[in-house]
Amino acid sequence: KAFLQKQRSRKLRLRVVRPESNLCWRADRQHSTMVFPVNTIWLLPTHLSFFYFFIHILFGYLDFIFSFPVKVTRVLCLGAVYAKMEHAWGLPLTAEPATVAPAEVPAPTPVEFPSHAPYLLIGGGTASFAAARSIRARDPGARVLIITDEPDLPYMRPPLSKELWFSDDPSVVDTLRFKQWNGKERSIYFQPPSFYVSPQDLEKVENGGVAVLTGKKVVHMDVRGNKVTLSDNTEISYDKCLIATGGVPRNLQVIERAGEEVTKRTTLFRKVEDFKALDKVSRDTKSITIIGGGFLGSELACALGRRCKLSRVIQMFPEKGNMGKVLPEYLSNWTTAKVKSEGVTVITEALVKAVSYKDGKVEIKLKDGRVVKTDHVVAAVGLEPSVELAKSAGLEVDSDFGGFRVNAELQARSNIWVAGDAACFYDIRLGRRRVEHHDHAVVSGRLAGENMTGANKPYWHQSMFWSDLGPDVGYEAIGIVDSSLPTVGVFAKATAKDTPKAATEKSGTGIRSESETEGTASSPVASSTPEPPPVPEQKDNYGKGVIFYLRDKVVVGIILWNVFNRMPVARKIIKDGEEHADLNEVAKLFNIHED
Repeated sequence: KAFLQKQRSRKLRLRVVRPESNLCWRADRQHSTMVFPVNTIWLLPTHLSFFYFFIHILFGYLDFIFSFPVKVTRVLCLGAVYAKMEHAWGLPLTAEPATVAPAEVPAPTPVEFPSHAPYLLIGGGTASFAAARSIRARDPGARVLIITDEPDLPYMRPPLSKELWFSDDPSVVDTLRFKQWNGKERSIYFQPPSFYVSPQDLEKVENGGVAVLTGKKVVHMDVRGNKVTLSDNTEISYDKCLIATGGVPRNLQVIERAGEEVTKRTTLFRKVEDFKALDKVSRDTKSITIIGGGFLGSELACALGRRCKLSRVIQMFPEKGNMGKVLPEYLSNWTTAKVKSEGVTVITEALVKAVSYKDGKVEIKLKDGRVVKTDHVVAAVGLEPSVELAKSAGLEVDSDFGGFRVNAELQARSNIWVAGDAACFYDIRLGRRRVEHHDHAVVSGRLAGENMTGANKPYWHQSMFWSDLGPDVGYEAIGIVDSSLPTVGVFAKATAKDTPKAATEKSGTGIRSESETEGTASSPVASSTPEPPPVPEQKDNYGKGVIFYLRDKVVVGIILWNVFNRMPVARKIIKDGEEHADLNEVAKLFNIHED
C-alpha cells in the first residue's frame, strides 16, 4: 500500500512498440525487454525495470506482486505507436512514443520474364487462348507467351451472364464452376493451371508450351524493333505478335458526370470481378436497374429477375422492345413479354437525361419526365474496342466500326495479327465488319494462330453468336442480323425438345459454339429467283423458327429461334450468296416442322 501511494505522486513512463505477433506485445523498458501475452499486458515503472528483469527471470511467479495491470484503451499507429492507457487501480499513466523498427517482411519474389517470345499474344481472353491452341497444333514445339492485365488465366465470358447466375451453389463466386444445361459441371477456365508453363520456364522447356503473364499490361509497341514494353518498363521481344486486347464496357456520359456516389453504385459488366461484385450487390440491395436492351442487358435482366425474387429488377432502354436493334419488331415484343415473365420491370423508350444520388438512392431522370429510383445501376450499353496500342504501333483504327483495321487474313502488319473484339476485318462475303461475340473470338483467334504459323488463309468461316433467356428460350445467329433490314420469318410449334437445355443435353456440350463451328453443311439449297414472296407472320406462336435477313434480295443473316444444331446449314446459305424463290422451302432445310 505504501508503495502504491508513493507511485501516485509520479506519472509512469512507458514505452510501447508494435506487436511481434497476434499472440504477444513487446514492452521495451530502457535496457530490458519483456514479452507479455496480449490478453494480460503487464507494464512496470521504468525505474524498476532493471530490477524486475532479474526478478522475472529468477522468480517468474512474482509477476503478480511486482507488476501493475494496465488497460489499453486506444492505440494509434502514426510512424511510432502511441497508447492511451489508464491504470486499473486509478494510477495516472502516460505513454511515450517509441521508435519502431520496420518489420522484417520478406521481399516479394520477382517474376522472371522471358526476354523473348517467338509467339507473343497480347490479351488473355478467348481469342488469345484459341490462337495459342492453334499455334501449338501446327507448331508442337512453339513457345507462346500470353500477357494479360487481368489476374486470371484465360476463361470464357458467356457463363458470367448466363449459367453462373442459375447455379444453386452459394460458393459459385469462389469456385466459378457451373452446371451446364446438359447437367455436366465445368469451370469457366479453359484449362487448369497445370496446363500452362511458368513464364520464367518458357525459354527452358524442351517441347515449348503456353505461359501466361497475369496482371501485366502492354503499354507500348515498337513495331520496327519487334518488342513491347510493359507497364513496369519491362521489355519483351517477339518474332510474331497477336493483338487480342478485346474491349472495355461503354458507360453513359450522364453516369460518368454524376459523381462518386453514383459511380460506386454502378457496375460495368465484363470480367470475373464484375460478376463477383454484382453477385454481392444482388444479395444485399433492394433494387437493381439495368440500362440497355441488347444481349448482355437482357440476359442479366432475366438472370437477376429469376434469382432476386425479394428485390426489384428494372430494365430500361431506348428501343420499343428487348433486342430491338437485332430482332424484328414482333419478335422483340415477344421477347420483352418473356423478360417480364421472369419478374423484371421493363421500361421501354427510355432515354436517360440525368443521373444523381439523392436520399440514399440513385435517381435516374428520363427525357419524358419519368423518374426511377434504385439502389444500384448496371450499364450494359455496348463495348469500346481497346486500341490504345495503335498510336505507338502505328496501326490503323477503322473510323466506322472501330478496332484495328486488318485484311482478310487478320493481318495488320507483316508480323502482327489482330483477333477478337478488337479486330475490324474484311469479310470476303459480307464486307468489312467488327464482331463482339464469343464464337467470333474462337474463330478469329484460331485463324490468326494458323496464319501466324504460315497458313495464309482468309476469313471465310462465318462465326455465330447465341443468347439464352433462361433454360427455355435461346437463339443462335449468323451473319448480319440488323432489325433495319427486311426480314422473313418462318415459325412452327415448339416441343419440349426445342430449348437450349434440351439441345445441350442431346449434343453433350455446354458452350454451343465450340461444337458447332467445326461442322459443314451438305444440304441442297433451293433455287434462286429475283423476288422472294412475303411469308405470313406467325401472330401468336413463336415457339421455334428461322428468321432470314435480306440485303438486295440476298440472305445475309439468319437467326435460328429455338432451333439448334443447324448452324452449318445457315452458314452454307450465307456463303452461297444466292437469291431464293421461296424462303418457306429454304426453312424446311432446318427441319423446323419435325416433332
